[in-house]
Parts: sequence; C-alpha cells; structure tokens
Amino acid sequence: MKEFNINGTVMQCYPLTAAQRLHFYTIKFSKPQVLNIGTGLYINNDVDFGVLKDSIRETIAGFDTMRLRFIEDEDGTPYQYIVPFDEHEIGFFDFSDWKEEDAHAEMCRWTEKPLERFNSAMNRVVMIKYPGGYNGIYLKVDHMTMDSSSIIEFNKRVLELYCSKLYEYPAPKPMKPYIEALKKDLEYEKKDNPAHIADEEYWKAEIEADEPIYTDFTGPGRLITQRRESGNPDLRSAVVISKSMEASISVYHLEEEPSARLMKFCEENRVTMAGLLLMGLRTVLSKFNNDEKDVSVKTCIARRGTLLEKHSGGTRIHFFPLRTIIEPETSFVEGIRLIQAKQNQIFRHANYDPIELTMKRAKYRKFAPGASYESISLTYQPLTLRSRDSDMPDIDYKTFWYSNGVAAQPLYLTVMHRPEDNGLNFSFEYRKDVVSEKEMEFLYYYLCRILFRGIEDKERTVGQILEMI
Repeated sequence: MKEFNINGTVMQCYPLTAAQRLHFYTIKFSKPQVLNIGTGLYINNDVDFGVLKDSIRETIAGFDTMRLRFIEDEDGTPYQYIVPFDEHEIGFFDFSDWKEEDAHAEMCRWTEKPLERFNSAMNRVVMIKYPGGYNGIYLKVDHMTMDSSSIIEFNKRVLELYCSKLYEYPAPKPMKPYIEALKKDLEYEKKDNPAHIADEEYWKAEIEADEPIYTDFTGPGRLITQRRESGNPDLRSAVVISKSMEASISVYHLEEEPSARLMKFCEENRVTMAGLLLMGLRTVLSKFNNDEKDVSVKTCIARRGTLLEKHSGGTRIHFFPLRTIIEPETSFVEGIRLIQAKQNQIFRHANYDPIELTMKRAKYRKFAPGASYESISLTYQPLTLRSRDSDMPDIDYKTFWYSNGVAAQPLYLTVMHRPEDNGLNFSFEYRKDVVSEKEMEFLYYYLCRILFRGIEDKERTVGQILEMI
C-alpha cells in the first residue's frame, strides 16, 4: 500500500493484482482500447429515464469498482484507489429511428475510443433508446476494473433498483467491499504464503512434465512450416504471427432446442457445460491435426468461489493452459470427466499469476518470442440476469457485446446463454489477418458436429467420433 496526494486529498492506493497485471501487460504491446469492454442491456418496455438515471447513480455509489481509478508513482509503477463518490456524466442517446445494425456499429465505434488510463473514470454509461421499442443502458468499462461477471452484476443491480423504485420490488443487497477482496489477493502473492508455495510447486511440475505439442485451429500447417524454417524437425511449440491487431467478433447462434439438449446431457451425466465445451473443442483440434491425442487450449478461470469474490466486482479472470491426452478408445463422457478432473486441479491452483507461469514456461522450454502450445482460448459464461435467485419481474430483454476493434489473442471463443431463450451464443473474437470468417464457420460447424455426436451416445469413443465427422 502507498499513499498519494490526489487533488489535495491523501488516498490509500494499492498495487495491482495478478489479473490486473495481465491486462496492464497486454496494453504494453497493443492499442489502449484493447481493454475496453462494451455492452448493451435493453428491455422491451417503456423506460422512465429519470428513474433509470437515479438507479444508475445509486448503483455506482455502491459498486466500488465503478469508482476505481489508477495512478502511477515516480517510477511508472501503477497503483489503484477508490474515489468515495463519482459524479461523471451519465449520457443519453436516441437510436429509436436507426436501423439496428447501424446502432450496433455506432456503439462499436464508442467502444473503440480509449479511456484515460490514470486519475480518470474507467467507464462510460449512456442511457439508450434502442430500435424496436427496446430501451436501456450502454456500458463501456476498462477490463482492469471489471470482467464479464462484474458487468452482469452491475446491470442486474441497476435493473433491480429500477424495479424497486417503480414496482415495489425488493432493492438489491449491498455489494461486498472490493478492497477486502483485493487485500486477500495481495496477501496470497507474498512468497512465504503457504497457498502460494503449494501453487508454485504444482505449476513447476506442470511445466517440467513431458512437452505438449501445438495444435492449430487451421491444422498442422503452421507447426510444419515453423519446423522447416527453424531447422528443428522436433519443434513442438509454434507462433501465431499477426501483423495487425485489427479484430472483429462473429457470433453464431445455437437454437433453443439443441442448446437445451446439451444442458440436459450435462444434468443427466453430472458433468459441467464448460467440461462438455472443452471436450468438443479439444476434439475439433485433434481432428484438424491428424487425430492428435495431445491437445492444449487456454481456459478461463473466473475465481469467484466465495460470496466476497462473487459480489465485490473487479476483474478476477486468470487464463491457464489445459492439456488433455485422450486415447481414441476413450468414451465421450469419460473424456469429459478426464477434462473435469484436470479442471479441478487447475481450480485449486488458480490464484497463481498467469504471467509468471507463462514466463517460466517460456524460459524452461526456450520458446521463440510469442510461442505457445495453445492456439485458442475458451470462456464459458453461464451467468445471465436471471441466473441467480431474484425477485425481479420477468422482463423481455436483449444483451449485446460490442467489439473494440482490436484483440489481444488471435482467436478467443466465448460461449454465453442468450437471455431471451437460454440458447447458446458462440462468440468468436479474432484477428482479421490471422483468422478468416470461413475458418471460424468451419470450426463452429465441426464443434457442433462433435458435441451432438457425443451426446447422442455418450459411450461412443473419441476414435469413432473422429471417423464419423
């Protein structure tokens, strides 16, 4: 902790957490807007915008990380602090006469505009009249202050508070203090912390195990080329070379009925949707890479296991490599259970700094700059506004995620539930000079084929599925 005199007030400022350092590291090698997250929440109803503005202000007042700021010391080291009250403007924009695609494009442009990094509000809130009779909120936040769970929590609280003012529904319970969660994270990072020591031993063993192999989302060509160019026929890591960070998002909508079949399979077999999706994705990569048994992807860990972690806002996401070696005679459902066993190991050691892990692995394996074993990252986001117990009325609403125009990773898949029917949306964020839309369509097509071949007969083996598709 360090004290800074900010506008005549002495403020207690704290170091960044590992999750925040990951994002801060990203902007060192990218454009500043790479950390912008733009979202929209629109309800199919007339809205009292005066009451909505009051609800937004009250939510900000009780939501610490909406009032989070950053500052640098004389050495350029970033710190964070909470301002007690935030009076920054809540905007208003009327898109009701626009075409929906034009409104979407305009809010993508808003999302591309960088936020000021230091001593400034790290978000923008605009009340929106949306096409088609929908009304609500556009929210842009900096990823160092909030992740998708925090954003959903914020929107949910605004809507609950709005309903409590107009319809006598209960107001949301108070948030947990962000600084309390922050202090726990910083305490963990001390080198003599027993949990930190145990995690370091776990990840050291993972790094020093037999070497994984890179499996690309387009097939073995990239690795073959880099083996030839390096003169090392045994090379097992590869670099996805990108000359531009220009990016876009493509969304594929899985209909309500097949989405429900996937969820029913998970319930009946007591497996997680994240495990099912990972099984599908790693089998796609296996298929594309000559039925390779050894497949690695990056998996997102939300780190929100306690009430404090769930309800204190902030950004808590860590990405870790998830490696699976699955034999062709392994049944589909057993493959999922193998993945979940590996996930459970990772969950127990998920507070470890992902940057430190990446650097140690690169040093141990003598990686070329930017090399990896993983070509794609996966996030499964189960939360919607209706995911938790709530007295909120059953309101028809839409949600959107807006591209900021750049991407930190070549290909990043997020799977989320649609609010209107609980169907699944597969959102691919991709760098345009690395991935084509045709390649993504191909990947999504095979992912769905594998998932449904697997759930129609859970004892079907991986080898049989690979032959069928």
